[in-house]
Amino acid sequence: MLRNIKILPTSTIKEAFEIIDEGAIKLAIVTDENNKFLGTITDGDIRRAILQGKNLEDTIVDIYNKNPFTVNEKYNKSELTKFCKQNKIYQIPVLNDKQEVIDIILLDELIEIKDYPNKVILMVGGLGTRLRPLTDEIPKPMLKVGNKPILETIIENFKKSGFRNFIFCVNYKAEIIKKYFQDGTKFGVNIEYIYESKRMGTAGALSLLKEKPKESFFVMNGDLLTTLDFSYFLEYHQKNGALATMAVRRHKYQVPFGVVYLEGNKIKSIEEKPTYNFFVSAGIYVLEPEVIDYIPKNKFFDMPDLFEVLINKNKETVSFPIKEYWADIGRMEEYKKANEEYERIFNV
Repeated sequence: MLRNIKILPTSTIKEAFEIIDEGAIKLAIVTDENNKFLGTITDGDIRRAILQGKNLEDTIVDIYNKNPFTVNEKYNKSELTKFCKQNKIYQIPVLNDKQEVIDIILLDELIEIKDYPNKVILMVGGLGTRLRPLTDEIPKPMLKVGNKPILETIIENFKKSGFRNFIFCVNYKAEIIKKYFQDGTKFGVNIEYIYESKRMGTAGALSLLKEKPKESFFVMNGDLLTTLDFSYFLEYHQKNGALATMAVRRHKYQVPFGVVYLEGNKIKSIEEKPTYNFFVSAGIYVLEPEVIDYIPKNKFFDMPDLFEVLINKNKETVSFPIKEYWADIGRMEEYKKANEEYERIFNV
């Protein structure tokens, strides 16, 4: 295929047009006589050139794209898919170390969804006290953001990344969640339920699993909205050889006062309203089945407790910084903001 779409910069616009028109990907690769990649030319490039007064017998030397987006043959598929979707790049030349084109990747092929067997465990049993009175009659994950429950958007986003096997850890008003989602069939996923008879914490609830997961698995709070590519998160976790990976996000906090630094009773310096940057947990985790062995039975045990145990035992724990959209629907102002942003973020 590549041989048929290669062209020299001295070729005419007519020759380029014929190659593009006959090909399936609407693109020609421009190379020098030694097969070194120089750029690309598309149907759009030709049409713009004609509109600017070029004729079919002119060469393509000054109309082809000399700086198209390309990737090395060792590209990361998840990262590439995300970048191309965001930037609307539909054809990507793949170059080897000699700057020769060895393949053309099409975005349509990249975004074919792979089905992953990995479990997604969602913690949806919280009381949602900070959102009362909204949560007096309905559990927080069932509050509507946009036109659907928070939990439904979470499921849809995991499904887009290829994950279909869910376990809901339920407690408060569990019957409402079960009635709406049932076994997940109408949403194109599989849903099982674990009932917490008492608060177990984000890690303690994992001790209630009927059987240990066979693969890496997700744990996520059921009141989060994010555009994170979960398949990339899983890939990152596995490439780092981690036992547990925590998604983190940068948080800024400005002290509303002047901070006084002391040495004994002497004032060494004063910093007026300093801003501190640090990472906080984003409430999304990928864990290996082995971590279940470190969780006590029938005891409240939060995810920070689990990570502390793993760290003390010198187990591999890593962080995954989130740069994507992320919202914790924990307070009324956050709930209102998420509703305002939903259409722009999720219905694009």
